[in-house]
Amino acid sequence: MAENMLIMKNVSKTFNPGTVNEKTALSNLNLTLRKGDFATIVGSNGAGKSTMFNAITGAFFVDRGLILLDGEDITYQKEHVRSKVIGHLFQDPLKGTAPHMTIEENMALAFLRSSTSQNAYFSRITGKDKAKFREQLALLDMGLEDRMKQPVGLLSGGQRQALTLLMATFVTPKILLLDEHTAALDPATAEKVLTLTKEIVEQRNITCLMVTHNMHQALDLGNRTIMMDSGNIVLDIAGEERNGMTVDDLLKQFAINAGKELDNDRILLSQDGKK
Repeated sequence: MAENMLIMKNVSKTFNPGTVNEKTALSNLNLTLRKGDFATIVGSNGAGKSTMFNAITGAFFVDRGLILLDGEDITYQKEHVRSKVIGHLFQDPLKGTAPHMTIEENMALAFLRSSTSQNAYFSRITGKDKAKFREQLALLDMGLEDRMKQPVGLLSGGQRQALTLLMATFVTPKILLLDEHTAALDPATAEKVLTLTKEIVEQRNITCLMVTHNMHQALDLGNRTIMMDSGNIVLDIAGEERNGMTVDDLLKQFAINAGKELDNDRILLSQDGKK
C-alpha cells in the first residue's frame, strides 16, 4: 500500500473571530492523500476549497488541527519554507510569474527557490541549467524556447499559465495544488494546459489536488473526486464507485451528504458542456 503524502487532521480555521464578520472557513476537516493521488475538488463559493489550499501552503496558520506533508509536521511551518516543496497555481495567470523579468529569469528563480542548497539564492545558473530550461519549454509546444530573453509580461494568459505549471514542477514538488488554473483561459488554451497538466502529473507521479467547477473534469481527471461544503469534505469517492458515476449521480450524492442541493450556477452550467 502506498505511503501517505498529505494528512490533514481536524483542521479548523475561523476568520475575524468575535466580530460581526466572523466566518468559519474550515471546520474539523480531515483528508488523507496517498503518494501519487490526483484528486479533483468541487464545491460552491465559500465551501472552503481555496482556504484548504492556503492552510496547506501556509498562507495562514490554522486555529486547530494537524497538517503532515510526507511525514513531516508542517502545521506551523512558515510559507516560504513550504514553498520549496509545494507547487501552487492560481486561477489568475498573472499570479505565478514576475512580468518584468524574462522567461529565463522566472525559470531561474523557480529553480533556485525549490533547490535544496542553502546557498541556492547566491548560486549562478549554469549553461547546463539554461539548456534544461530550453528543453522543458520546448515540451510546451508554444515556441517559448525561442523567446527566453523576452519579458513574461508579453506572453498570453495561456502561455503564462503553462510556464507557471512548468516552474511549479521544474523540481518535482511533494504536492501540486491547482486552484481552477484553467478557468480564466479560452476553451482551446484551457484544454492544452489541462493536457499538459495531466502529462506532467502522470509522468512524475505527483500527488495533486485540483479545484475545478467543471463536473465532467471532476469525474474524468485523476483517481479521486472530493466535494466540499461549509468548510468540510462531504463526499470523497474513488475506485469502482467513482468509475460508474455520472454527473447527476454526483450531484444527488452531494445533496444527500450535504443535506442540500449544490447551488453554484457556474458548476451546474458545466454539466452540459466541457467548459
